[in-house]
Amino acid sequence: MIVLGLIVLSAFLIQCSNSKNKNAESPVVKPNILLINIDDMGWRDVGFMGSEYYETPNIDALASDGMIFTNAYASAANCAPSRAAMMSGQWSQRHGIYTVGTSERGKSKTRKIIPTQNTEELPESQYIITEALKDAGYTTCHAGKWHITKDPTTSGFDVNIGGSHAGNPGSYYPPYKNVPSLIAPSDDYYLTNLVMDKTLDFLNSLKEEPFFLYYSPYAVHTPIHPVKELLPKYENKTEWNGQNNAKYATMVENLDIQIGRMIANLKASGKFENTFILFISDNGGLYKVTKQWPLRAGKGSYYEGGIREPMFAYWKGKIEAATKSEIPVTNLDFYPTILEVAGIRKPIDKVLDGQSILSVMKGDKLDERPLYWHFPIYLEGGNKETQDPVFRTRPGSAIRLGDWKLIQYFENNDLELYNLQDDISEKNNLAGSNLEKVEELLSMLEIWRTETNAPIPTKLNPDYKGE
Repeated sequence: MIVLGLIVLSAFLIQCSNSKNKNAESPVVKPNILLINIDDMGWRDVGFMGSEYYETPNIDALASDGMIFTNAYASAANCAPSRAAMMSGQWSQRHGIYTVGTSERGKSKTRKIIPTQNTEELPESQYIITEALKDAGYTTCHAGKWHITKDPTTSGFDVNIGGSHAGNPGSYYPPYKNVPSLIAPSDDYYLTNLVMDKTLDFLNSLKEEPFFLYYSPYAVHTPIHPVKELLPKYENKTEWNGQNNAKYATMVENLDIQIGRMIANLKASGKFENTFILFISDNGGLYKVTKQWPLRAGKGSYYEGGIREPMFAYWKGKIEAATKSEIPVTNLDFYPTILEVAGIRKPIDKVLDGQSILSVMKGDKLDERPLYWHFPIYLEGGNKETQDPVFRTRPGSAIRLGDWKLIQYFENNDLELYNLQDDISEKNNLAGSNLEKVEELLSMLEIWRTETNAPIPTKLNPDYKGE
């Protein structure tokens, strides 16, 4: 009996030990994170947002397996400030990047006031999302356009594929003028394809560690260099809703093909199942290249066509497939959302101007909140859908709250008020007929600028020659 008791006790202790070891050997597996930030892709430049001209089957399939956001916004209307805000999680007035290059764009004689001086590089003091992920054990890779410092590897990236301060490639065919770090394998090798080749090399080099991949191809930014083998199918294709640029269409489809390659790689390696994906564009489509109707204007403008973006989120088993959200969100929300996805606490001293929208992706509501934009700068290139034919942007600020959007311009204190539910095209300025709503939103805008030390240019330009 004593021997039998010892045997039973021994078996019990072994079972307990095995149970403890099993629990100890099952740590929580961190999700991989893939952030796709397309350059200059407009709100309607993809099939999942309704385009019947551009062909994006791989992107559309991925979007249909996740949640599509119909009211997603960039934090700025052109490249550098939008990217700086997304990576830092902060409005432009906190880091000083308001535009690309100088803020004194256009002819001096047409600028009534002297704009706020622009900062062209994100300060080193900024603790961006990449650094938070790297410090949490992620292997990090940047692929494509960077545009906010000279070198992504000084901002938390382990691997840099073609990223620098360049805002466009100069050429999509060799030699890639502004991307000398990438050497083409042949004389006609398309840059977007090469960036994906190198991206797949990175993915194939990974073992078990979680990764953060910031896939931000130069496409579909100018120059508009067609993918030659795709051009014939679009040259006689019927125009849709103002979209008819065959050369640009080949760039969109080729981008979709490359994303398809990446998704196929993730699936083949078994990484896809545990990968959280965010897809967005950095600003609206370029008006002379592509139209976003019914949205007004395009890149560089703070009308909807310049800041509303195609966006979806995917995470197998966490985000329900074939869902949509009409809740207004912004790329400022990406930093806190990614932190929550990765299980990382917000850095104590870090100010984040967005909020996590992971709960929205899981089906919850979000308390109504204002979205803000501040652009104390000039941006030339106006067209018939912008404020005037001279500038796409004149110095000002904007706010969206619920269905209402107010734009204030600083030169003459011009105000524009739109109800986006009734007037998504922003054709009917209600500022003169709804003074109560103007007062409400303008007061919120003024308080916000004060609290964030947003500079308001007021000094008159001596070179100004009048309207």
